[in-house]
Amino acid sequence: MPHPVRWSPLRLTTPVKQHVFGGRALADRLGRTGLPSGPVAETWEVSDVDGEVATVTEGPSAGRSLRELLAADPAGLLGDRPHGPRFPLLTKFIDGTRALPVHLHADDATARRLEGEPNGKTEAWHVLDAVPGATALVGVRPGTDRERLRRALLAQDFDAVMRRLPVRAGQTVYVPGGTLHSFGPGTLVYEIEQTSDIQQHAMPWRMEDGAPVGERERAANIERLLAEWRPEPRPEFQPGLSVPVADSVVRTVLCAGPYFALERWTAGRSARIARTFATAQVVSNAGAPVTVTSGDWTGRLDRARTLLLPAALGEVRVAGPADVLFGYVPDLEADIRAPLTAAGHGPAALTALGEGLWPGTREGCGTPP
Repeated sequence: MPHPVRWSPLRLTTPVKQHVFGGRALADRLGRTGLPSGPVAETWEVSDVDGEVATVTEGPSAGRSLRELLAADPAGLLGDRPHGPRFPLLTKFIDGTRALPVHLHADDATARRLEGEPNGKTEAWHVLDAVPGATALVGVRPGTDRERLRRALLAQDFDAVMRRLPVRAGQTVYVPGGTLHSFGPGTLVYEIEQTSDIQQHAMPWRMEDGAPVGERERAANIERLLAEWRPEPRPEFQPGLSVPVADSVVRTVLCAGPYFALERWTAGRSARIARTFATAQVVSNAGAPVTVTSGDWTGRLDRARTLLLPAALGEVRVAGPADVLFGYVPDLEADIRAPLTAAGHGPAALTALGEGLWPGTREGCGTPP
C-alpha cells in the first residue's frame, strides 16, 4: 500500500536553549556549528513538544511539522509501534558546563494525575565528554524519607540525601520518571527521553536566566517536587553491551526500556554500517562528518547533527569511518533481549540497561531477580 507521505530522511529545525548552566562545549568540544553566541545549554535535535514542534527544513516534506507528518502517515513514520498524537521521542545534546538544577520529571501515572499530561518523562544520558572528576546526582540514598528530603532540599544540602556517582565518557544511565537528578559541571551528554517538558526543580534560581526564586515560590516548588518524587530508583552508569556485527563494525546497546532504546555504532575507515529497521530512527552523529544513504537519498551528516529516518525507508547505510547514535522505540524482545542474549549477555547485564528487560526485575533499579 503506498504511503500518503513521500518519505525521505528528515532534517529538522533544532531549538536552542541558552540556560545558565550551559557554556560553549557543544561548539568547542563537539564541533557543532551554527550556534548563537553566548552560553548554549541544549539543542533539541528531534522535538514534538508543544511550542517546540520541529519542522522539516528540506526535501519533499519541507515546511511540514513533525506532528503533521505523524498525523498524515503514522505507519510510514513509526511502523507498528504504539503512539499517541505526538512523536514519542525527544533527543538533545546538553552542555553541563555548570551543574544542572536538581530536579525531576514525573512518571506516566503521576503526569496524568498531577500535570494533566498524557505521559511523563523517563530519560537516559549518554556521556560524550566529561572532565576528570565529573559527577552526577542520581536518585536518593536508601532510607531517605520525604521529611528528610524536604529539609535537605531547602538547605541545598543535596549530598546529604542524594547519590553522587562518578561520570566517565562512554557511559550511560537510564533515569526513570520520578527520579531526583542533576549532572555537571564539566559534562557533555546526549539525552533521549519521552516527549515531554514537565519538570519540578528545587533550586533558588531559574535555570533560564539565573533570576532568584522567592522563598514562598521555592517552598511551593519543593512541595510539588515531593508529590512527584519516587524514592525507589537508584540507577547506575554502565558501559553498554556489544553485539558482533562485522569486521570493524561494533554495535553497542547503551540503554533500553519500554519508551526508547539508544545504540552507538562505530565503523572503521574501510567499513560500512548497514542497518535495517521497522520504526523511526533518530540518527545523531557523535564523530566526524559521514555520508548517509537511505533508499535513493544520499547526504552528509555533520558532527553533532541529526537525521530522522522514517520507518517506511527500512534501511540505512553509513560509510566509515563512523561513530553514530541510533535512538528508537524498541520491540524489547526482537531488538534487545534476543540479540543480546544470543551474544552471551545474561539477565543482570540486560537489566542494568534500563527497565522491563527481564521478567521479575525491579523497575528502574538495575537489579536482577
